[in-house]
Amino acid sequence: MIKTIFWKNNTVVLIDQNALPLAEKYITCKSYKEVIACIKDLTVRGAPAIGIAAAMGTALGALNLPSLSPEKFRHKFLTLCDEIAEARPTARNLFWALERMKKLIDHSNPTSQQSLVNELIKEAKLICSEDIAINRQMGKNGSALLSEGDNVLTHCNAGALATAGYGTALGVIRAAHGQRKKLHVYVDETRPVLQGARLTAWELKKEKIPHTLITDNMAGFLMQQGKIDKIIVGADRIAANGDTANKIGTYSLALLAQAHGIPLYIAAPLSTIDVSLKTGGSIPIEERKSDEVTHFKGVRSAPEKTRVYNPAFDVTPAFLITAIITEKGILRKPFRNAITRLHKGAKL
Repeated sequence: MIKTIFWKNNTVVLIDQNALPLAEKYITCKSYKEVIACIKDLTVRGAPAIGIAAAMGTALGALNLPSLSPEKFRHKFLTLCDEIAEARPTARNLFWALERMKKLIDHSNPTSQQSLVNELIKEAKLICSEDIAINRQMGKNGSALLSEGDNVLTHCNAGALATAGYGTALGVIRAAHGQRKKLHVYVDETRPVLQGARLTAWELKKEKIPHTLITDNMAGFLMQQGKIDKIIVGADRIAANGDTANKIGTYSLALLAQAHGIPLYIAAPLSTIDVSLKTGGSIPIEERKSDEVTHFKGVRSAPEKTRVYNPAFDVTPAFLITAIITEKGILRKPFRNAITRLHKGAKL
């Protein structure tokens, strides 16, 4: 299994996703500021993986704080949490992880600063291990939606690299493949930084899952030809009504899917659902640097001084989504009711 992120000898170790697929190497972060840099430059990406990185970043920051009074320690800790929160605005898991770490600070009664730091490290490691278990269960739940012989379209990367090591949308495909269902995966390249071409195709090759790479603007033509049976994507934030923010281009796929009668499934852990937001219109959309569009790997592909608009995500309205796959089961419409029941502890 691919190890995306882990804690080792009081450092945070990350697979360098910017180096893939040409090189498989790891980066070691010794400070929380280095973790922030890795989140910002996409060394680590994918909502669950970003959340884990955030949690481990807070633990790393706390580890490196000098001996302080409890009040000053808490103040310093909350300050570094705020710094990490500014790394990327859309991924709900980042904020969920920070809230969980801050809650530990608020409810703990440590005998020393070192014991509190140890609790934070333990909690960050727990978030990481829980993520793998959650994704495996999600994969098991979602695999029931895939049939023998299905051609499945994915967008961006929602695999092991986007999580602690198993995957959300790709975890569903991985689980179905493990059940010996014969599937074929069409991989959108996912412009502008090619997470599908560089990362998803790399993962599928490792898993020996049959796949074909296509450019983003080929998807509609394949649907028209009857070559796509299902679409499964991940999510970066889901509003209380089911509106879903995911990698830019997902909304276009959803409209194409509706036009061709193809089900569109979202696979995401409950930690990606933000019940504080009534609709997707309130989800903050990150806009990234223009050189992601005008260049690739340092090579210019557009004229100098070309104006660029580079939103990293779009929002797919809930009515275009067939179902949402979670670790607790499959959410069906109306999503607001299903999400409300889940957060009240009811079973699906």
